[in-house]
Amino acid sequence: MTDVHNDMLEDEDFDTILSSDIDFSGTLQFEKPFLIRGKVSGIIDAKGLLVVDESGVVEASIDTSKVIIRGVVKGDVNALEKVEITATGKLTGNITTPEISMETGCSFNGLCTMKERNLQSEK
Repeated sequence: MTDVHNDMLEDEDFDTILSSDIDFSGTLQFEKPFLIRGKVSGIIDAKGLLVVDESGVVEASIDTSKVIIRGVVKGDVNALEKVEITATGKLTGNITTPEISMETGCSFNGLCTMKERNLQSEK
């Protein structure tokens, strides 16, 4: 069981929300919860929770602690704690993480490598 329940997340739970009318290209870095409703291309190098909402489209390599995919992601995902793909989520790319959750109806095309949790990163 995870401490992140994607159906319970509200806008107030996020420090930053990238709106659906935003098209960002470059490198994103953040430590606090981040919600993407727009388009992002490039690199996401973060330490916090990343949520790609249903309207979000990401074409980037993602390196973060936790990621919830409700929208479209094209690129490799490396998560120190967990990757969650909801029923509306679509991921094309490889996953490296110690824990993964995929709801019925999601789409995942790639390889998944399960690794041990890095306990030092959680301290």
